[in-house]
Amino acid sequence: MIHLTRRSSAIFFICFLLFSSCHKRINTTNESAAPDKQESEETETVIDPYQIRAEQIASSMDNRLLAAQVLICGIDGRGNLPSHMKSLLKELPPGGVMLFRYNLDTDNDSIRSLISQTVSLITNEADIPPFITVDHEGGTVNRFLSGTVDLPDANSYWKLSLSHGKNTALEKIKEDSSKAGRTLHSLGINFNLAPVAEYLTSDNRHFLEKRSYGPNPFFTAKAAGAFVKGMENAGVLCVIKHFPGSAGADPHYSLSVLNMDRASLENFIYPFKELIRSGATAIMIAHSSVSVIDSKIASLSPVVMGNWLRGELGFNGIIICDDFSMAAAGNMRPEEAVVLSVAAGADMVLVWQHDLKRTHLSFLKALEDGRLSQERLKDAVKRIIYRKLKSGLMD
Repeated sequence: MIHLTRRSSAIFFICFLLFSSCHKRINTTNESAAPDKQESEETETVIDPYQIRAEQIASSMDNRLLAAQVLICGIDGRGNLPSHMKSLLKELPPGGVMLFRYNLDTDNDSIRSLISQTVSLITNEADIPPFITVDHEGGTVNRFLSGTVDLPDANSYWKLSLSHGKNTALEKIKEDSSKAGRTLHSLGINFNLAPVAEYLTSDNRHFLEKRSYGPNPFFTAKAAGAFVKGMENAGVLCVIKHFPGSAGADPHYSLSVLNMDRASLENFIYPFKELIRSGATAIMIAHSSVSVIDSKIASLSPVVMGNWLRGELGFNGIIICDDFSMAAAGNMRPEEAVVLSVAAGADMVLVWQHDLKRTHLSFLKALEDGRLSQERLKDAVKRIIYRKLKSGLMD
């Protein structure tokens, strides 16, 4: 939990009491005016105390902590943090930690021990607890030992909807994701890089295969929403992915190019639009090239992330970029690409532990030479802290 000074605690408490009950009524009519007219001319002002507190915390942070907060990094260790990892996380406490098979192929007590040590160390140094993240879609995308947190692959629910109806499939998704979410939460995991919200097409089928909820965009939107609801009911936040979509072969090894006109593209992102309307917490951006929108790949494009995702679609949550060591991201060094990504509008980026120092230094240099403004970095950090406050991860 974050440690507040006595003075800042008092200020925040007073602000919370004042703003949470603040209702501003404006009535420009006289007493004889008709009731419906009076109601139409009344407005209500609501101020979010979590937003105020997030701004206070971000404004108090130095560049070292700001740059670390936008990073989600992998860690070494299974059961216990090795000494070199303890030193690294203490020096550069990241905003999130991502766990892989080599961290999780052990018993539950060992997983809890590793997570507990990691959270305690980072929180003690940064005064802000990290997101503990895993990539748990189900099916083949499962980092745990068999029987630990099993989930069927997404495409199996599409088959279930064909045989037993859509509602049966959606209830099953919610039930299964809620059960898996409870197990994740009990281990100390609070952030899941799932579900895939892309529906199957002839172009992306080779890459997504069983990871998608099928070829129907309407069912895919409902199914991804049911997955998110089940997870969040269990206390685990979700990251829907991969906006605006994938194409061709696996982007880990090949380029991903969306060759569509604007109308086709808008239809293609239908599930994302529906999930944004439902209040999506976080979205992962793909390294796809979307020439009809911008010449830059989506993960480096202020047009895609700012104008389109934030502006037109109204997404206000956390934007996370996929791993920049993937082939689809191009030949740029990952530590340079992540800086450009945050400057373009991303809020968090994935980084491997052996790249953490080099990546963090790239952010500090970019702040010094003006390639990245402190205002943009603080904006990203405010979104991260806001979600940590809102979800109860921080007091």
